[in-house]
Amino acid sequence: MFKVNPYLSFNGNTEEAFDFYRSVFGGELQGPMRWGDNPECSAFSEADKNKVMHISLPFGDGNSLMGSDHIDGGPQKFAQGNNYMIAVHPDSLAECRRLFDGLSAGGTVFMPLSPAFWGAVFGCFVDKFGVSWMIESEAATKEWTEET
Repeated sequence: MFKVNPYLSFNGNTEEAFDFYRSVFGGELQGPMRWGDNPECSAFSEADKNKVMHISLPFGDGNSLMGSDHIDGGPQKFAQGNNYMIAVHPDSLAECRRLFDGLSAGGTVFMPLSPAFWGAVFGCFVDKFGVSWMIESEAATKEWTEET
């Protein structure tokens, strides 16, 4: 069984938003990880490097609210009201591939499914209906490594 979580994008105020959500839901924030922590973002401006690349607020029974700050040079423009993704966390590489290939068919892939520097297999895309998705699995990382 896999988990599905909302992933929100903000225009530079992710930490403020997540402090607010924490005040309502309770719990402890995980992160933030900064864009400057990403080895693939060395050309980013200092202002963008300090923005939040990922933060998570676990709550309830295995749920998490996740988010990041929008970067101006990214593949999509920030638009309030359309600043969300659905994050799916499969338990296996086969399930990652099945969901990624099925949901991205006819859509636009921004990051092909591949190992990410934080230790997970990751990919993101917009489906043919305009819904943004992330597929991420730490469990699939070992399987990916064994295949190569």
